[in-house]
This record gives sequence, C-alpha cells and structure tokens, in this order.
Amino acid sequence: MVSATLVRTIMMPATKEQVIDSLTRVPAPDGRPLTAAGVLSEVVVSDGKVFFSLTVDAATVQTWEPVRKRAEEAVRAVPGVVSALVALTAERKAGGAPAAPPASAPASGQRGTPQRQAHRAEAGQAVPGVGAIIAVASGKGGVGKSTTAVNLALGLRDLGLKVGILDADIYGPSLPKLLAIKEKPQTVGGNRLKPIMRYGLTVMSIGFLIDEETPMIWRGPMVISALTQMLREVEWGELDIMVVDMPPGTGDAQLTMAQQVPLKGAVIVSTPQDLALIDARRGIAMFKRVNVPVLGIVENMSYFLCPECGTRSDIFSHGGARHEAERLGVPFLGEVPLHMTIRETSDAGLPVAATTPDGPHAKIYRDIAARVQAELSGATRVAPKIVIES
Repeated sequence: MVSATLVRTIMMPATKEQVIDSLTRVPAPDGRPLTAAGVLSEVVVSDGKVFFSLTVDAATVQTWEPVRKRAEEAVRAVPGVVSALVALTAERKAGGAPAAPPASAPASGQRGTPQRQAHRAEAGQAVPGVGAIIAVASGKGGVGKSTTAVNLALGLRDLGLKVGILDADIYGPSLPKLLAIKEKPQTVGGNRLKPIMRYGLTVMSIGFLIDEETPMIWRGPMVISALTQMLREVEWGELDIMVVDMPPGTGDAQLTMAQQVPLKGAVIVSTPQDLALIDARRGIAMFKRVNVPVLGIVENMSYFLCPECGTRSDIFSHGGARHEAERLGVPFLGEVPLHMTIRETSDAGLPVAATTPDGPHAKIYRDIAARVQAELSGATRVAPKIVIES
C-alpha cells in the first residue's frame, strides 16, 4: 500500500491555473464566484505553497471570513498543494460610512462585541511557548540590520537561551541567504508550518516559501496578515526569546507590526553617518510612540581596519550612533566594524558568530547580546497615559 505521505511526495506541484480554477467554485457573499468578486490579489504558487489575499471593504469583513476559510479549504484540496495561506484584509472605502454598529448593545460592563474583544485579545497576545519577542529594526535599508539580527540571535543562543528568529521583511527576506537555507518547511496537520533549524536557531521566513526572484507585490494590510499568520500558525515550540528581523523603515507595516505583536523591546541598527542616524531617530520615535522599550542602538560598519596594514579608517564617520544614544537617553549596545570576514561569511550563509565563535567579531556580537539580555530583564511595556487638558 502506498502511503498518503509518499503520494504527496511524488505528486506534481499544483499550478496557478489549478488553484484559480478551484476558487471559481467558492461563492462570494453575493453568490458570485470568488474569482469574479473583484477582491482577489495576485495568486502566488511555489512548490506546492499557495499565497493570496482577499481585500474587502471594512464594513463587510465579518461576512467574508467564512469565504476566506472556504477558499483556503478549496485550495488545500487541489492535488499538489502542500499548504495555503489566505489573508483577509479590510480597507475603508473613500468617503464611505464607518462599519455598522452591532445590532444589539453590549451588556452592562461589557466593552464591545465578543468579536471585537477577541480581536483586541489576539492583537496583543503572546505567541504560545515564546518567552519574549524583540525586534531588530532600522530606519532605512542597507545598514546591515539582517546580518546583525542573525548574529545577535546566535549571541543570545551562546548565552544559553533557546532562540528563534522570524524574518518579517516580506519584500526582501534575507534569512535564506544569510543562513544558506534552501529547503522548504514541512506542514503539520495540513495548516501549520514547522520551522527550520539552523545553528541551534528556530527559523522562519517568507523566503522559504517562495522563489528567490518572485516579487511580493503586496499592500500593507496583506503584509500584516501574512506576518500574523507566520507568528501564530508556525510550530515555534518552547523559546526563551524570538528575534524578529523587521522590515526597514517606519511605514504602516512596521507601525502595525509593532502595535499587534507583543514586543518586549527593540534594537535599532544604524551606520554612523548623519543620513542614517536621521532615519534611526524616526525608528526610535516610532517604537516609543507605541510604548515598545528601545533596548539600545548598534552602530554597524562603525570603522574599517585594513587587513594588510591594520590602519583604521572611519569610512562612514564614527561614533554617531553612540552620541545619538546619549542624546536620546537610550542604551548604546556596541560597535560592529566593517570587515570582509563578516561580509564573506554572511554572503556564504555561514554567520560569523556561529562559524568562528572564537574570533573577535563573534565576541562583539556576544557582548551586544549580553547587553540586550541585561536590558531585556528590566524592560517593561508601559501602558499609554491619557492626558486631559483643560
């Protein structure tokens, strides 16, 4: 007898046409086929993994949730589909009225409908089994945020912690390259993903599920929905800490991620020059606005030591991040040099903190990790205060 697992293994991957055909048999709330309802995003199909979203008006979102579930079930039934991720995103129509209130008023002492209560609870709830979640962020791209996130996670691992890392940069995932991961995650129970283990880290990235050159042409709400599912529909297991490699910048996706994920703190990565520090200030301001403690600033590419003569050159200036940390009253976590070893090991998927643990650069990352752990132990998320002006 051929097992179901073997059948799925030898089965040809599903095509985009097959997936779209399955959606024609899913009715929208008005009875039309889902494919004719004008809500379907680009359908991405890669090695049996299917991703798409339904973008609907906010006033009708409750009627669309059953449709999303039926669409997911229909796609998973397509031969060759390994997993399906269907995001439901809601947008307020321009000039439209706000969503209708519930038909009946809540009971005395009850705040909002059960659906709204559940939404608020989900937005701030912790990921089961994960002790703390921290973000590694930057105000702009190109400052080495992802390299820092990976080596910071490895430094925390060296402190004896069980560490996971989530690549939240949907548009430009870096973990597949930085950790040389080419395999696809397995599914558990048909609707949950099993993360990949590398160097003692539990790892998940959208880059594991799509081809390297596939563009993610997703709008902000779609990104947030996908990230929420990657947090809550992945078998993370028991972790002391999860490091989230955030998207660069301070746009809607970053702000919403900071609001909806129960972050214990944030690490800001910047290079020393003024232009990068301006963007780093915006990142710090964003986290402070949503009451996420800033654990500190890392100055990446802080200086360059010539490997031939040992001469030091401050290519991007030097000390700017330390000065900014002092000015803003946040901890300064350390300086990481611009060095070919870090660049070469990162490009090869052999992070320096894992492959040369006795080297000077690994020590730098471990020292930064120790400072993050120290800050984390005293970090608390303070509820926002309401100030009434007379």
